[in-house]
Amino acid sequence: MIVDAHQHFWDLDKGSYPWLTPEAGILYRTYAPEDLAPELAEAGVTGTILVQAANSVADTDLMLAQADNNDFVRGVVGWVPLTDPAQAAEAITKYRKHPKFVGVRHLIHDEPDPDWVVQPAVLESLGLLAEAGLAFDVVSLLPRHLEHVVTLAERHPTLKLVIDHLSKPRIRDGELEPWATLLRRAAACPNVHAKVSGLVTEADHERWTVADLRPYVDHAVEVFGPERLMFGSDWPVALQAADYRTVLGTARELLGDADEVFTRTAARFYGV
Repeated sequence: MIVDAHQHFWDLDKGSYPWLTPEAGILYRTYAPEDLAPELAEAGVTGTILVQAANSVADTDLMLAQADNNDFVRGVVGWVPLTDPAQAAEAITKYRKHPKFVGVRHLIHDEPDPDWVVQPAVLESLGLLAEAGLAFDVVSLLPRHLEHVVTLAERHPTLKLVIDHLSKPRIRDGELEPWATLLRRAAACPNVHAKVSGLVTEADHERWTVADLRPYVDHAVEVFGPERLMFGSDWPVALQAADYRTVLGTARELLGDADEVFTRTAARFYGV
């Protein structure tokens, strides 16, 4: 059994995705369950976590509908308005009724303010997530974003936190610092996990090698251990650099056959 802890769908006819423009190339089209299902079957992946692609209720509702109609979607990480705790509480109450709603994410890396996630209203809303037993996916790009993971973990020690894409290390440039030090600090917080996902698109899309990714994955294994790491394909975003089978095969080459990374961590973390 393999659980893909990070994949997306989007529908250009039904949803609004401000980041998704014609300049996105291969990504600028609708990606639906019927596009992914054959890839999963061929790769032997039995379940996925479907993650939001827009900061909107409409995107969350669409994902939950897709989860209802596709058994391979084991959980949905949706969106709630974290800047308004009262509205966030209403949304959490509504979505918790759906058995596949397992967590929340906000496109933090698209916010102009690098301190967006630590503003008082957002911190209050994250407390509501912790009380509800829901997870929070941290999509970070800047070192500042990764620094804030420690702030969130210490402020809400019962909040289940997971760093998406190992916080997008600068693989293309071969840089390890300050990423490595900041990731180690985040890993020192026991309620923080991380996804080994989205790495091929942080490398050179045309010429990346497994060796390019190895220092970053090895460091993540060192600081988190396999019991707090989970595999994610980041499909279809990963298609910019590799197909589904290649992404999974690369992860296998880097991580071996660790059941924790490929199944158990995600199942335990998201409760699926």
